[in-house]
Amino acid sequence: MDNTRLIAILNSIIEPIVFVDTNHVISFMNFAGIEKYKDRGGQDLLGKSIFDCHNENSNKIIKETFNILQSGLDEKFICITDKNEKYFIRAVRHESGKLLGYYERFEKNI
Repeated sequence: MDNTRLIAILNSIIEPIVFVDTNHVISFMNFAGIEKYKDRGGQDLLGKSIFDCHNENSNKIIKETFNILQSGLDEKFICITDKNEKYFIRAVRHESGKLLGYYERFEKNI
């Protein structure tokens, strides 16, 4: 499958996806992710450090979670957001198991 189709699939997902590489640089946002973070710059966040978008406490949590993902965990629950969403950080791995990056995942907290 080509990249155009994969990007179209990701853009069709109604939940926000913000993919961050192992250097902590935002390298992909689907349409829902761009919309969710439009007040922080939306698409202009691409190519920027995830640490520029968060406060000191959040950056600490991201760094700790990244270390856990590097050691093999695939997903970590972070918190319930102020919008009553469950917030997770999920690993993205190469088929060899090598960590390629991570993304935020949200679930409605029913």
